[in-house]
Amino acid sequence: MNAPRILVLAGSLRTGSYNRLLAKAAAQQLETLNAQVTRLDLADYPLPIYDGDLEQASGVPTIARELHAVIASHQGVFIASPEYNASVPPLLLNAIAWVSRVNENGGKLAAFGQPVFALGSASPGNFGGYRGLLALRQLLAWTLQSQVLPQVVAVGQAHIAFDEQGQLKDESAKNMLKELTAQLVKIASCVK
Repeated sequence: MNAPRILVLAGSLRTGSYNRLLAKAAAQQLETLNAQVTRLDLADYPLPIYDGDLEQASGVPTIARELHAVIASHQGVFIASPEYNASVPPLLLNAIAWVSRVNENGGKLAAFGQPVFALGSASPGNFGGYRGLLALRQLLAWTLQSQVLPQVVAVGQAHIAFDEQGQLKDESAKNMLKELTAQLVKIASCVK
């Protein structure tokens, strides 16, 4: 079995973001499973707010095309996404909106049709951002026709869930992450 290429990103840019910590922990866990891990920071892909008139006038931004190519070149994607108002955060939603407009290398859904997606969230609340993951799953699976793994990792009480080195302290959360990343590597290994 070849080591799959896995992209890891957080749907947050906030300094001290719990989801950035979760993305880091996921990347480290994936590396222990011999995946070829690429860490992606959405700060490196500054996109305007999606607007159909802007797209009509100027086309899809080059940065969105670059992000599309990065996603499409991986067999798996792990997204650590915060929950905003029980939904997907605006930063991540905007990136997905623009990437879904790229019509090259297999069409608009190429970046979402090939890789298998795994979802995680970390939140100070008790549910660990689970409601936001439901909204993200709906967007990816139903709207963009992506394969999304059924299990998720939802880290509640995130403000006390990580140690000083950014590692998960709770055994249950660690086990959820281990199981999810192992499943991601297994399924992504079957993607060409």
